[in-house]
Amino acid sequence: MSTLKVGIASYEEMKARTLAVARGQCRVSADEPKVWFTSTESFAKVLSAGNRKLLRVIAERAPQSLDELAQMTGKAKSNLSRTLRTMESYGLVQLERGERGRIAPRILFDRVELELPLSRKAS
Repeated sequence: MSTLKVGIASYEEMKARTLAVARGQCRVSADEPKVWFTSTESFAKVLSAGNRKLLRVIAERAPQSLDELAQMTGKAKSNLSRTLRTMESYGLVQLERGERGRIAPRILFDRVELELPLSRKAS
């Protein structure tokens, strides 16, 4: 697997960057983040200790359905579904339709690297 590089930027900063790229005023480099969070708090919430533990269970035990994952973790299926859909929106997992239409979570990366500039000049 590989590393997912994430960054922190406000909505306004992300919008300005996207428009600059679309206008050809700047280019996206291969080493810059692929996923963006609007705050360190939102990053910490999505990758909380509990959610990292959930990702480890998925990576190590490869559940074939949300029901199976619920049994493995002791968490309610509805809570798992909501958490995994959030993680999917950030590119951390993929929810695949499997046997009999069951949804099976898959890990896409084995590491997450956070880029967090402390000043505008650093970005």
